Amino acid sequence: MAEIVADSAAASGGDESTILRLKGVTAGYGAGLILKGVDLTVPTGTIVCLIGPNGAGKSTVLKTISGLLRPEDGQVLFRGEDISRLSSRERLDRGVVHVPQDRSLFPGMSVWENVVMGAFILKDQALIRSRMEQVSTLFPIVAERKNAAAGSLSGGEQKQVELARSLMLDPALILLDEPSIGLDPKARKSVFESITQLAADGRSVLLVEQNARSGLAVAHHAAVLEAGRVALTGTGEQLLTDPEVARLYLGANAVAAVSTDSPSESAPQG
Repeated sequence: MAEIVADSAAASGGDESTILRLKGVTAGYGAGLILKGVDLTVPTGTIVCLIGPNGAGKSTVLKTISGLLRPEDGQVLFRGEDISRLSSRERLDRGVVHVPQDRSLFPGMSVWENVVMGAFILKDQALIRSRMEQVSTLFPIVAERKNAAAGSLSGGEQKQVELARSLMLDPALILLDEPSIGLDPKARKSVFESITQLAADGRSVLLVEQNARSGLAVAHHAAVLEAGRVALTGTGEQLLTDPEVARLYLGANAVAAVSTDSPSESAPQG
């Protein structure tokens, strides 16, 4: 699979235009390596979508960045600093937040209590109140359903609360693992609109998404991960309209569509 030439930012190093860079990262579980030399760049203030087949190592990439898994080799550079050996807490302090694939709310606690839990390392109560006001503005459901048990919300509503909670530490980089999994089309569209807003507010997002078409449609840059290595990079639009990507990851109907779709028609489905 040949490389698509992306924006110049995709090749940048540890300057202000790049918030995250993986250089030759290898990682795995036990004796087996899942990542086999991953090179990946996230330009500051952009959404980067990582797609690929099941088992390619997409979730492992996020775990390696957030510190849940330490690389065997290579470097994880955040704002030019090598954070490869730092703990998850140290990476969190630096502004790296990981929203996992599985639902992570406490179902018996209220929406408000769940969001406040996102500020567990903060001691300044005034700052916590200010952050709550900010996330309630961005995610109105936090205020509208503040006293409701989190477990009573729909899947899409729960994902919005998870995103709201992730903002309580004012992160610079948000790692999202399969945010649309299990959601109906309407909820999926709402979640991707929220992700777009995160980038519009100046945050950087690295998104792993099995629903490749929806993920690529909101992404500024994208990469295909195959067998633990980055096989293809480009802008979200380039990969969305690439016939081979369509054949492998977007479904049979998309193969014919890429020759007729305009960029404005490539919106998240649903």
